[in-house]
Amino acid sequence: MRELDGLVAVITGAGAGMGKAHAQLLAERGARIVAQDIDGVRAEQTAALVRSEGGEAVSLACDVADTAALTAALTGIGERFGRIDILVNNAGIGGEPLIEDTTEDYFDRTFAVHVRGSFFAGKAVLPFMKKQRYGKIINISSIWGMVGHHYASPYCAAKAALLGLTKAWARELAPWNIHVNAVAPGGVLTEMVMAQPDIDKKMPQKVARVPLGRYAESREISYTVGFLASPRSDFITGQVISPNGGEVIVGI
Repeated sequence: MRELDGLVAVITGAGAGMGKAHAQLLAERGARIVAQDIDGVRAEQTAALVRSEGGEAVSLACDVADTAALTAALTGIGERFGRIDILVNNAGIGGEPLIEDTTEDYFDRTFAVHVRGSFFAGKAVLPFMKKQRYGKIINISSIWGMVGHHYASPYCAAKAALLGLTKAWARELAPWNIHVNAVAPGGVLTEMVMAQPDIDKKMPQKVARVPLGRYAESREISYTVGFLASPRSDFITGQVISPNGGEVIVGI
C-alpha cells in the first residue's frame, strides 16, 4: 500500500513509542518522514530505523515548546523538500500529579508541549499546505481529554484543549482542503507507560477497565493515524477518533 508516495510527513515526538510507530507505518505507505524529537539521538534512531526498512527519513532535533526553534526547523524542512503534506502532533509528556502536588512549572510545561507545540507546529506548516491546497493535520489527544481522570488534571486539560484546537482549525482551514482531525487513544503499551512506578502491579487494574481486556500496541494507534493521513479520509475533518478497546464509549 503506497498511497502516500511522494508526500512529506512530519511526526513530532517520534523518538519512541507511538511517534516511532507512526513514522514506520507512514513510511511503509510511501511517505518521506521527518522524525522530530527533543532528543536528537532518539530522533535519528527512528529515522535510521525507517531507512533500514527501505523508507526515506531525516531527523529533526528541537523542543516543540521552543516556538522560535520549532518554526525555524519546520520552515527549513518545508523549503528543503518543497512541501509538507502531513503533520502528526504527537509530542507529549507524562506525569500524574494530584492537584495539591502540581507545580506551576509542570503545569506550564504540560501546556507548552501539548498545546503550544501543536499550535505553532501547525502554524509553521500552513504556508506549504495552503500553497498545495491540501494537507493533513492529526493531533494526538487522549481519552483523558474526552472524559477526564481522577488525577493528572493538567494533562487532561491539555489533551482536551487539543480537541478544541482540532475542531476550530478544521473549520478555518477547510477552504484550503486541509483536513484536521484528532486521535484520542486509550491505554497504549509505550515506553512511557511501562516506565511508571509499580506498573506490573497496576496493569491488571488498568486492563480490567478495558472491555477488550488489554492495552493497545503502538502500531494499532498508527493504523488510525495512517487512515487519517491518507486520501481515504478526504471527506473527514474536525473529528475525534478514539481507538481505546471500548474503555470509553461516547456518542448518540
